[in-house]
Parts: sequence; structure tokens; C-alpha cells
Amino acid sequence: MDTRSPQGLSVKATPADLWDPEEDDALVCLDVQQETHDVKTFTFASRDGKRFAFKAGQYFLFDLEHNGEAESRCYSISSSPHRTNAFSVTVKRVPGGKISNWLHDTLVAGASVKANGPLGHFVRSGTGQKLLLLSGGSGITPVMSILREIADSCEPADVVFMHAARTPQDLIFRDEFACIARRVKGLRLHFLPETVVGEASWPGLTGRISAEYMRLAVPDIADRTVMCCGPAPFMAAARRIAGELGVPTSNYVEESFDAAVIDEPEIPAVQEAAAKVFQVTFSKQARNIDVSGDQSVLSCAKKSGVRIPSSCANGVCGTCKSKLTSGTVDMNHNGGIRQREIDAGFFLPCCSKPLSDLVIER
Repeated sequence: MDTRSPQGLSVKATPADLWDPEEDDALVCLDVQQETHDVKTFTFASRDGKRFAFKAGQYFLFDLEHNGEAESRCYSISSSPHRTNAFSVTVKRVPGGKISNWLHDTLVAGASVKANGPLGHFVRSGTGQKLLLLSGGSGITPVMSILREIADSCEPADVVFMHAARTPQDLIFRDEFACIARRVKGLRLHFLPETVVGEASWPGLTGRISAEYMRLAVPDIADRTVMCCGPAPFMAAARRIAGELGVPTSNYVEESFDAAVIDEPEIPAVQEAAAKVFQVTFSKQARNIDVSGDQSVLSCAKKSGVRIPSSCANGVCGTCKSKLTSGTVDMNHNGGIRQREIDAGFFLPCCSKPLSDLVIER
């Protein structure tokens, strides 16, 4: 068994009291806070008392067990990076959601979990930027971390924070926003619920984001760096609107952990004939599929109906991490797996192409 990867060839030295993403994974839950009727914040500390160094906007990949099955999920950090002794993630209960519901119903203070991180590149490029922090639903968590960092650092700010939700009752961190706005003089808040269910006296506008609304609310949007996180349809609309209003693509940054829809380009007939095809076996699901050496394992698995949790589809988040019990792959990841996990036989199907027949423990 072999996995080829350009990552993890050197491990940066860290102080002994600092959480090392390559070595540490044990966390203990310190607190559970009810934010709204269906949202909770979970705060974690290192079991060994280590401190965390992360950037606002990053996330942790949690390795959990549910009904005897290993499950991995990404959750963005919602706390400020200036609080180094612990970090928080904020999780929305999802109808039918296996892990989000398990966390809400089961995880309590004192419980132990394992996680890999911090990970991700949804971060500010520097201070002093004119920002539009744009979020929808639970996509508020990484941009909340960014706003908390700005408030905690007392840095000069020119920030518009715009959040869309279903109703006023679904506005996460609503009271805290008011407190931060009193402290951060250069912050403007815009909340846009779709309806006023539960709060008929809502004083603002309702509906969904549109070019007309954005033009009025953020007239200088073309001069700002836009950082956006939310459900896929919300981000698609935001991306289109930002482009219409003159935001350069280099100034538009987004993050999402919606299940990825993988549409790889069709392989020309000549190449397809030349590419070798390998048999990939998913041992727990008793499924066998054919995967071309030119395609990723995950893309073919999805198209064949094989169940593998996934999010980013480019080797960043690590959600699809699986055990390779036989065979070799060519893996080109972007930080979503540790070197010691690779050494133990794990790989990321989303960014791996087969070099032989494979047996995967899924």
C-alpha cells in the first residue's frame, strides 16, 4: 500500500505548549451554549492543555463515531483567534442531519472528541482592508470569527457585515452584534431575514439578497474585499451579484462546506481509450466500481452511488478521508490530511487517482 503526496515532507517545529496539527487531536468539550432554537456553540480545549494558533476563518475537521461508524465533519471556528486557550464551533441542527443532530443531542461539557486542524484558506490577506463580510444561515460562523478578531485587536476598521437568515429568530449572535457595533466604530450591520415570522415588528427590510439591495446597502462594494460563506445557492447569487456590481474576482473570497457536486470534464474518446481502468472495491458497502486512472476516486464513487461524505472536493477539508487497505494511489492534497495519517494508510479519495486496483474500507 502506498500513497504519493507532495505534502508533509517537512514538519514545522512548534513550541511544546502549542497545539501541533500533525501530532495533536484530543479535545475536551468545555461548554455548550444555546444560541438560537436550532443552533448551539461548542467550546473545546486541548486535553493536554495546549494553546491554539489559528487564523480567523479557518475550521477543524472532527473525527467522530456514530452508531459504530467513523464520520468526519468540518466545522468553522466561530471564536476569536486572540483567545488561544480554547476555540468554539457553532453548529446548526439540520433536519435529518446525522452528525449535527448527534452533537446537539449528545455532546456535553466534559466529553472527549478528536479533531484535525486548524485548516482552510478562508482568511483575510491583511489588516486595514475595506471588507464586506457576507453570510447566509450557518455560514455566519467563519465571518463571525473574523469580526471578533477585528473587535479584539482594536484595529481601525471599515467593515460592512451583512447576514441573511430565514427569520429574525434565526439571526445567530444577534445580541453580540449590537455590542460589537458599539465598540467598533467603523462597522455597519445589515440583517436580511426572508420573512418576519415570530417578530412582526421587525424594523428593516426582508427578502433575499439582490443587486438592487446590495447597491443601496453597500454603494462602494466594488472597492471592498468580499468574503462570503453560506449555502451553495446563496453563494452562487452573491458571486453573480458581486460581479454585476464591479467586484474584481481577485477581491471575492468564498467558503462553503456544502456537499460537493463533482462534474469532471469529459475525457476525450482518444484519451479515454488510452487510460487504464482499475477496479475499486468499497469493502463495507460491498460495491465494486471501475475508475479510470485519469479520474478521482471520489468523482467516480459519487456518480456510481457509493456513499462517501465529502465537502470541498479538492483535498482541503479532509471530510472524505478513508482507509486504503490495498492498492496505490496518486494523491495531491491541499492540507486536508496529516502525514501520520497517510503513513497509517489513510487517503483522500477526492484528490486521488488510482495507480492499481484498490480496496477501500468504506
